[in-house]
Amino acid sequence: MEISPQTTNQSENVVTKKKETRGRKPKPKDDQQQQTKKKQQQQHQEHEPTVDEKYTQWKSLVPVLYDWLANHNLVWPSLSCRWGPQLEQATYKNRQRLYLSEQTDGSVPNTLVIANCEVVKPRVAAAEHICQFNEEARSPFVKKYKTIIHPGEVNRIRELPQNSKIVATHTDSPDVLIWDVESQPNRHAVLGAANSRPDLILTGHQDNAEFALAMCPTEPYVLSGGKDKSVVLWSIADHITSAADPTSGGSIIKQDSKSGEGNDKSADSPSLGPRGVYYGHDDTVEDVAFCPSSAQEFCSVGDDSCLILWDARAGSSPVVKVEKAHNADLHCVDWNPHDVNLILTGSADNSVCMFDRRKLTSDGIGSPIHKFEGHKAAVLCVQWSPDKSSVFGSSAEDGLLNLWDYEKIGKKIERSGKRAPPGLFFQHAGHRDKVVDFHWNASDPWTIVSVSDDCQSTSGGGTLQIWRISDLIYRPEEEVLAELEKFKSHVVACASKSEK
Repeated sequence: MEISPQTTNQSENVVTKKKETRGRKPKPKDDQQQQTKKKQQQQHQEHEPTVDEKYTQWKSLVPVLYDWLANHNLVWPSLSCRWGPQLEQATYKNRQRLYLSEQTDGSVPNTLVIANCEVVKPRVAAAEHICQFNEEARSPFVKKYKTIIHPGEVNRIRELPQNSKIVATHTDSPDVLIWDVESQPNRHAVLGAANSRPDLILTGHQDNAEFALAMCPTEPYVLSGGKDKSVVLWSIADHITSAADPTSGGSIIKQDSKSGEGNDKSADSPSLGPRGVYYGHDDTVEDVAFCPSSAQEFCSVGDDSCLILWDARAGSSPVVKVEKAHNADLHCVDWNPHDVNLILTGSADNSVCMFDRRKLTSDGIGSPIHKFEGHKAAVLCVQWSPDKSSVFGSSAEDGLLNLWDYEKIGKKIERSGKRAPPGLFFQHAGHRDKVVDFHWNASDPWTIVSVSDDCQSTSGGGTLQIWRISDLIYRPEEEVLAELEKFKSHVVACASKSEK
């Protein structure tokens, strides 16, 4: 069974409050047509190209910009997309798990989707294939493998680094749900079907925790933030039954006889209380991240515009609190896995800030070492690249996913006759609505999966794209020029032969 297609159309960017911003239910078509028409009129009045015009321009450049691109339309929006474990390596492509969700309108249950994705290897896809994708169809590279009926909408998915078959999900509740996606039964999502039972429920929040969720790189720890203004830490080590060996086939979660197919009583699942609860925010905590080198250190951001650093060994109070990290709500945060001093934050003020934790002061004022300004709407997701320490991506409600390299700051980069914002070296414009999530692939370098929630621009649905930029864009300039010179010599030689 494959994920079905859904047409996408023009986009509009509306900055609203948190839950609506990241996942909105389908709206009546008449209202949307009027809003889309109004938006187009405003764009023409401002002499700005429409979203469709920008998209058409981008699409014409796809064979030049990308090494590979797959477009896959979704009937229902997915608010999160994550790579799972690599399953198979072949000559021309690799097969890998992909975690998605289906946020429905209630006519069928909300689901957590486990898909298989064929990832084409670098310099394998032909240019004709890359440019002839159909934005109104499903991709042959993505196939649904298993469906878990989720109790509520899936707002966030995170995989456990020690065993990526174990995932955590956030929904509109105070609990964090833990799933062993391999042992969970495949469920048919029809109206009235009972919810799947989580393998473990993490309790501790006093109010809904919807988006802030992280897994620790070094220990089986889970971190969450919520509307109760708290950050909560759990250790699921007590539930581990076998080593985190992806080839072992064993579950790392203690299996309960009542796990799997349920009868809407998720309370029957085993639960686990927190190791620590941390207070310091004055509003909803929107995102959290672990320090890559320490299970005891983590950070959080929230609607109070604060960035807070915590150390579990130092008690439940903040170690450092940056009161005004941005001029608006903070939506996202990520900690550099290559350089533990660097932290990224993304905000409703349309910018991304990079902080050096050595330069943060405990008196509440901390200046970013750089502010990246290239989005025209709220930034929803930031993530450092696993492939190069100075590179990161940011996605926003403007439908763009920008790739930045802070080493390029100070170097002039011309784009379409205009000077690009400092550090910006690539702009993925394949989505035509807000890009709610993306994830770098740790197994296939420079490969990204991204997803947009298209409910603003159509009557529903979402767009999933898997892509890899051309290596000519990010490789050292002298190396690229030498290769192009070689191609030039080859073309000249071929031309001279044909003339003889």
